Amino acid sequence: MKRLLAAAVATATLLLFPQPAHAADTSYRTLSGAHHPDWMAGVPAATSLAALSIPGTHETMSIHGGDYTQTQENFGDSGGTLTAQLNAGIRAIDIRARINDGNTFTIHHGAVYQVANFDDVLNRLSAFLTAHPGETVLLRFKHECTGETGSCSDATGQRSFPDIFDSYVAARPGLFWTPSVTRSSAAAVPTLGAVRGKVVLAVLNGPRGGRFADYGLAQFSGWADGSSTYVQDRYNVPTFAQIADKRTAVNNFLATTNTGDPGRIHVNFTSGSGALAPPYWVAGGALFQQGVNPYLLGRLNAGSFTRTGVMMLDFPGGGLINKIISYN
Repeated sequence: MKRLLAAAVATATLLLFPQPAHAADTSYRTLSGAHHPDWMAGVPAATSLAALSIPGTHETMSIHGGDYTQTQENFGDSGGTLTAQLNAGIRAIDIRARINDGNTFTIHHGAVYQVANFDDVLNRLSAFLTAHPGETVLLRFKHECTGETGSCSDATGQRSFPDIFDSYVAARPGLFWTPSVTRSSAAAVPTLGAVRGKVVLAVLNGPRGGRFADYGLAQFSGWADGSSTYVQDRYNVPTFAQIADKRTAVNNFLATTNTGDPGRIHVNFTSGSGALAPPYWVAGGALFQQGVNPYLLGRLNAGSFTRTGVMMLDFPGGGLINKIISYN
């Protein structure tokens, strides 16, 4: 009881007197400290995506909206932030969209428009993969709007989310790995050689996490809101006192990744937030709690794992990206 009371008092103090962002270090808010535009090019073509250790970003485009909405360093609107991440070595992205007038998608985090459209995302991906054909990018794409308080509402009178998505795919032949964007048949996990120069759709999620049709990879049929067999996404971190629980969830799933089915991609979200724990506290730390990012870098430096799986990060640091890639 005393510990909970102390945590509550400390949290209230932090909220009454807002804290600056935790100091940047090699694990946190130093994306530009990594530069790996061609790291996959040196990986053998026969390597399964499941065998790779892949740095990724949660809410990849979320750079606006304040402390409770921003999850990434701001390198520019209209997809500038995405390009910076790709050049740093990020190869798994998490994109959230609203249905807009004209049967188009705009990029949102909840109610906040992130000053980018889906065409911006696809333009950046196409330009990067054209310049770096040895690479691939794994995409989690989610319909963001629930129409509830704190979320966005879709424009009325538009086509369905999957139908609009199909129109984007059709307008860019060759950008997506076709088996992953076929509505009627989910795909097996490919080798890197089969998808070089392509975007691989991992899953197409509804606004509450349910999966649309058979888009994406078959192994993610159970990917819903939060965690599932191959996904750790314990995103609810009510206060900074629960950052320790998030660290434990990340560490436990790293163990699962290393002892689980080697033919399956494991996706480990390091992100989290709550009413008394904005994303930057969870990532970088707050008061006496170590952030998930420095904790993760320490665990990876300990060398007790053989692969990391896909790590979906908030505010990644260059050293953390470097370390994940080094596992390949």
